[in-house]
Amino acid sequence: MAGPKQARAGRAPGKAGGAAPQRNRQGGSNRQGGSNRQGGQGAGSRPATGNAARGGKAGQGPGRGRPAQSAAGTPAAEGAKAARPAGPASTGVPRWLPLTTFILSLAGVGLSVYLTYTHYTDTALAGCPVNATVNCTKVTTSPESIIFGVFPVAVLGLAFYVFMAAINSPWAWRADLALIRWARLAGVLTGIVFVLYLVYVELFEVDAICEYCTGVHIVTFLLFGLIMYSIAARPGPAGKLAGR
Repeated sequence: MAGPKQARAGRAPGKAGGAAPQRNRQGGSNRQGGSNRQGGQGAGSRPATGNAARGGKAGQGPGRGRPAQSAAGTPAAEGAKAARPAGPASTGVPRWLPLTTFILSLAGVGLSVYLTYTHYTDTALAGCPVNATVNCTKVTTSPESIIFGVFPVAVLGLAFYVFMAAINSPWAWRADLALIRWARLAGVLTGIVFVLYLVYVELFEVDAICEYCTGVHIVTFLLFGLIMYSIAARPGPAGKLAGR
């Protein structure tokens, strides 16, 4: 009786021992699965190299992730922009003023050329009546028509307006040089003083008016007003002529 019981009792450890390898195999499989998970993590945790390490995308070179800067914002472009001449518009002068002063100067040149021609050819001025008030011949042949007995007023007017046409040309205005601005101011001040003298001579010494001379006087007054306006329109309370 004791034998079978011992046999059955002996089987129990066998079964228990038989079950243990299964658990070990399962544990082994679990460890293998763990090794797979570790392997997967190892594959995914490889250090980034190349463009990925520099933060760039595939197909981009170094520094392509930086924001692009236009060529106009570079120091060279800024220096080139600063080196350009200011021009009339950037100095507060209206765009129409340079062309207007140039046209007025050319009109003065035309009137002066005609007065000079009639002075040396003794030709009567066209369309100028001869009466007590308007008498072009009386004005252009008077002793006052020759300054110091040497320089005809018509020739001086022609030289003045040729000079004014040069410094009032669109190219001279576009250059915006201090020397040209000073010459323009000096020229128009000289012209307006001379015109005031001639008006006085016509009204109080010759006692006659010349229509062509009056046209020259009006052109000079207009140029004086426009040039003084261009000086006042320049920005800044001081150094307007020198551009400082």
